[in-house]
Amino acid sequence: MNQDTVDRIRKFTKERDWDQFHTPANLAKSIAIEACELLECFQWSDTDFSMQHVKEELADVLVYCQNMLDKLELDADEIVNAKMDMNERKYPVDKAKGSSAKYTEF
Repeated sequence: MNQDTVDRIRKFTKERDWDQFHTPANLAKSIAIEACELLECFQWSDTDFSMQHVKEELADVLVYCQNMLDKLELDADEIVNAKMDMNERKYPVDKAKGSSAKYTEF
């Protein structure tokens, strides 16, 4: 996310004094709830869904993720890149390409 978007999320939360409710546990629950609402968009069809509804639910997930990053004082790029390093080791291209198998099955 660009800095203007992050700042807008922070401003929205601050203006409403909602940080007091943003414990890591509450934010994790909210992320899971919104992710389930995103999944609901595809409940009865993998192809017949509302793109607008998908965008709204995905945005909710991202907003809560940004709030959790802020609460835990984490950097999104840093933690994503650390996880990608791990994933690249667990799923080397020569073994994982074209396969949906879990790394423990290689």
